[in-house]
Amino acid sequence: MSAIRRYALYFAWIISLIATSGSLYMSEVLLWEPCKLCWIQRIFMYPLVLLLGIAAYRNDRSIVRYTLPLTIIGGSVSIYHYLLQKVPGMASLTPCRSGVPCNYDYMEGWITIPSLAFIAFLLITILLIIGRKNEPEE
Repeated sequence: MSAIRRYALYFAWIISLIATSGSLYMSEVLLWEPCKLCWIQRIFMYPLVLLLGIAAYRNDRSIVRYTLPLTIIGGSVSIYHYLLQKVPGMASLTPCRSGVPCNYDYMEGWITIPSLAFIAFLLITILLIIGRKNEPEE
């Protein structure tokens, strides 16, 4: 557990880098147009690459208090987005009135883009909580 605590910022940065790269791949290479909720999730994920990268390099664990709200809010949007896709009754609550509908599922399965985003936000949140201090006090 101490290795995870010691490298938690690096692991969180790698996850944010993979999530950001994946979203850019889907939109720029696969040409999957993001909906409004996808953009909101990106707003909360993309800064994490820069913030966690700098914090990991400097071993600055004080970044946790600034990045934890980003991961919690982004994860909450991901849950809402996933429910819009998978619960038919929620489709009427969608904020996407133009462009790609928020309930459209490019991947057509239980694993969706919002579920992948949620997993990334959740893992980053857990790592930030684990790594918020260098070593436990005895």
